[in-house]
Amino acid sequence: MAANEEKQGHRPGIYKQKNKGHKHGKHRTKGEIERENKGRVSVTALTKKQRKEQKRMDRRHKASQLRRNKKDMVLTEKRRLGSRDGPPHLVAVVSLHAGVDAGAVTKLLRGEGTGGVVHQERCISGVIDSFGLLLPRFKQRFIFLSHSTADIHSLLDVAKIADSLVFVLDSTAGWDSYGDYCLSGLFAQGLPSHALVCQGLSDIPVKKKVESRRALSKITEIRFPEARLFPLDSEQDATLLLRHLGTQRQRKLGFRSRRSHLVAQQVTFTPNSPAEGTAGGPTGLGTLCVSGYVRGRPLQVDRLVHISGHGDFQLSQIDAPSDPLPLNLATARPTKPGKGDVDMLDGFEAEAPVRVLMKAEPSCRESLQAEAEVDPMDGEQTWPTETELLEAEEARKTKRVMKVPKGTSDYQASWIVDEDEEVNGEIDEESSEEDDDDDDMLDEAMDGGDEDNMSQEPGSGCVSEEEEEEEDEEVEELCSTERTGADLRYDEHIDEAAEVEGLKRYREARANEMFPDEVDTPLDIAARIRFQRYRGLKSFRASPWDPMENLPLNYSRIFQFQSFERTRRRVLAEAAAEDEGAMVGWYVTLHIINVPFSVMESVQSGRPLMMVSLLPHEQKMSVMHLLVRRHPSNTEPIKSKEELVFHCGFRRFRASPIFSQHTSADKHKMERFLRPDAPTVVSVYAPITFPPAGVLLFKQRNDGIQDLVATGSLLSCDPRRVVLKRIVLSGHPFKINRRSAVVRYMFFNRDDIMWFKPVELRTKWGRRGHIKEALGTHGHMKCVFDNQMRSQDTVLMNLYKRAYPRWTYDPYVPLSLPWVKREPTVEMDDLDME
Repeated sequence: MAANEEKQGHRPGIYKQKNKGHKHGKHRTKGEIERENKGRVSVTALTKKQRKEQKRMDRRHKASQLRRNKKDMVLTEKRRLGSRDGPPHLVAVVSLHAGVDAGAVTKLLRGEGTGGVVHQERCISGVIDSFGLLLPRFKQRFIFLSHSTADIHSLLDVAKIADSLVFVLDSTAGWDSYGDYCLSGLFAQGLPSHALVCQGLSDIPVKKKVESRRALSKITEIRFPEARLFPLDSEQDATLLLRHLGTQRQRKLGFRSRRSHLVAQQVTFTPNSPAEGTAGGPTGLGTLCVSGYVRGRPLQVDRLVHISGHGDFQLSQIDAPSDPLPLNLATARPTKPGKGDVDMLDGFEAEAPVRVLMKAEPSCRESLQAEAEVDPMDGEQTWPTETELLEAEEARKTKRVMKVPKGTSDYQASWIVDEDEEVNGEIDEESSEEDDDDDDMLDEAMDGGDEDNMSQEPGSGCVSEEEEEEEDEEVEELCSTERTGADLRYDEHIDEAAEVEGLKRYREARANEMFPDEVDTPLDIAARIRFQRYRGLKSFRASPWDPMENLPLNYSRIFQFQSFERTRRRVLAEAAAEDEGAMVGWYVTLHIINVPFSVMESVQSGRPLMMVSLLPHEQKMSVMHLLVRRHPSNTEPIKSKEELVFHCGFRRFRASPIFSQHTSADKHKMERFLRPDAPTVVSVYAPITFPPAGVLLFKQRNDGIQDLVATGSLLSCDPRRVVLKRIVLSGHPFKINRRSAVVRYMFFNRDDIMWFKPVELRTKWGRRGHIKEALGTHGHMKCVFDNQMRSQDTVLMNLYKRAYPRWTYDPYVPLSLPWVKREPTVEMDDLDME
């Protein structure tokens, strides 16, 4: 037993301490770990993000593959344009000077020296307006449009859809004032790929040719700093230009690359039969068949289409006729030009039968409903109480005694209004108007002040009537001798009514600049009635304002998104992933139903027809906000709620917007005039458009000419954006006792002072205070401020109300007359505001 006990050793238990091994500094490398693992991957590594677990070489390979795929995508899109698989390269020729002829440029491009074959010419009034050009040498095809710049709206529509623009310049001046005006609009809405062309350089002597070209390049550097100037005096120059147009980098415009669009190559109109007009739509309309090449994105038959300048319409079906401009047609005999009809492809006769690609299903087709259905009985209504019923019964029994003409019935007598009720009704209408009543009162006050100044002119003594008549005769003789024939001819072209209106507008803008938002308190109406829609704010930034409070009736007609940004991302992502419908590059015929004949008349007059497929919800009305800047060429004041012409993406319409400041707060101050020195947000009732999209604002003169007043981009769609209109009531400190003062001329009765007593006061020198009590009955009040008052200070009270744009949306825009440079007008600094 003793021997066995000696052989047994100590065995450590479960609680034996285990010390860490010594770290001798030799760690395993990544290679040793990989060799030990032998390709095995831990379970936890599969659940982590692959980006963090990838090796350096794997990350390099992935970045290289992304670059290669993106480059291949860009090259494929570039090679598809003008090739067999894509639409023809659409080129618009635009002349920027009155002394150059765009027809001479297109004549050189159609020449036999370029190696091209001309097909499908269209003539309007004996002038070739457009033609197709096949170049088997370059394996490309082009469609050239030669459009006049007289119609600025048609020029902008062509530039929205053209792949390239060719600007024709003068050899000495480059472009004139109207050409610069057109360039301003083109740059603002988004300029596609372009090329500069100049004719007449070969006629310049050799010694002056280099100097002339250098001077022209210095002129073009202002607008086109990196553009190349192409001389175009021979067919060899035309070949170089065609090669450049076919291989140059295409500039991507966001508002058109996300939507399917086409330019009409062939247009026919079929009126609706009486039975169709009764069953399917209104009479006097018809089906417009538009043929062209699909561009941008695939075209779906269930989507709505928008014809620029005419409105939104529905499709019934899409046909697939044979391509009138295939590359294998280059060896065929060219067609003869048409004779003034609207068929651009009038010489082509398709041998293959037309097949129907798709037809619209009424259940899946998008609706043309632009406004929400308004039910006037949807408003909140409660059952009248017993007291109200008794009062109504007593009022019915009580007869009103009034004098009426003999023979008047009881029904007729109930419509006759007493003088007191008529006055009260006028006051109620003024208080409920959405227009700027205080601005009108300010105008009347200013007009009255001018009349007073004229009637109380200092230095006018008392003279007899005979002396006054003699002085008038002498003045008339003096004026008749001084006015020459040139002055008479100059006065013939001046519109006196426009001059008076312009002077009034300048004075309003000047008064608003010197005394922002200040309004005189009326003497004949109580201030609590005149300004009953206004309220005071403790802090414009922090005070709450419910965006759903007291909304106007027009807000029941519009649509609102729960999250516009989220909807925009979803709609654009779905549009980018669409691969059904008529694919890009196909030549199709669209059957557009219930189209007025005025669209066909527009095509027959020579204006181009542009069509774009709308994204979901883009036909519905809402409140759109546009961020714009004042154009430098426009100096006239633009008043809020004044009718303007809008170019927003592919749309063109007229509306009356309101202006507001561009801030990140939840409330935005309304601007009475479009500011020239800061970006301004323009709010307007208009159809929904998903950004990005360029915006141009035009103002129409009395003579029909439309001036470009502002340019910018589409900001958002948000009916809940609060725009507050501010008015400032001013008073004069009558007696000052340190921090307290007696103020007068802000109100003129005791009731108004008690009504506005909770509103905070401020002064132009930065003091803040409040109304303590009313003194007397003539509008004097005792006010207390946070610091010493000064006698030259002015006491102010800020009042606010929410402002809304006017519902004057009109998709019809009249044609603009040719633009001319205006004569210099009176500057605001030269006006006497006294």
